[in-house]
Amino acid sequence: MNEKMEDLELKSRLNLIEAMIAEGRQTTESWGWTFVLWGIAYYVAIAWSALGQSNLAWPVTMIGTSILTAVIASLKGRREPETTIGRAISAIWIGVGVSLFTFCLCASIARRIDVQTFIAVVTAMLGAANAISSIILKWKAQFACALIWWTASALSCFGTVKQSSILGLVAIFLGQIVFGSYMMISEARERRANQRKSGAAHA
Repeated sequence: MNEKMEDLELKSRLNLIEAMIAEGRQTTESWGWTFVLWGIAYYVAIAWSALGQSNLAWPVTMIGTSILTAVIASLKGRREPETTIGRAISAIWIGVGVSLFTFCLCASIARRIDVQTFIAVVTAMLGAANAISSIILKWKAQFACALIWWTASALSCFGTVKQSSILGLVAIFLGQIVFGSYMMISEARERRANQRKSGAAHA
């Protein structure tokens, strides 16, 4: 009898964990628009820095995008995640975001770092954030995204400036624009499925 009760309790806990992971993945998908937004921001900063040769390109773009992200999030009515997994994912991205901002700001102003190293560090940070998030959420698609960032980081250390730049642009497209769009599509599909279920339940 006790063994059956323990088995039931274990199954209940496992089901709870799986439900929390699924909820965490859905919450992450709801932020897919930020991936696309920041992907575009990276392109703007790169183009501005390359064409205008301005030390302000990265700082101004990052600050502007941060403000825009906060405004859009408030308009969408997003609240702080209430689950443990949600808080963990949020903490990862906030930590990496602050690290990226600090690094890009200082590296851009000081200009004491070459293009290859700059790209390698930024893509390595983004790879780490995606990898940790994917492991927590058991999400293979996001881990594939992490592999893209890590590949770009590794190859940037051995390539020329032009090759590293191309790698960075490709990684941004795949890791930010494409993956963010995938998240937005997945969220839309799940929302429609939930609406159909809700409609069927009321019928």
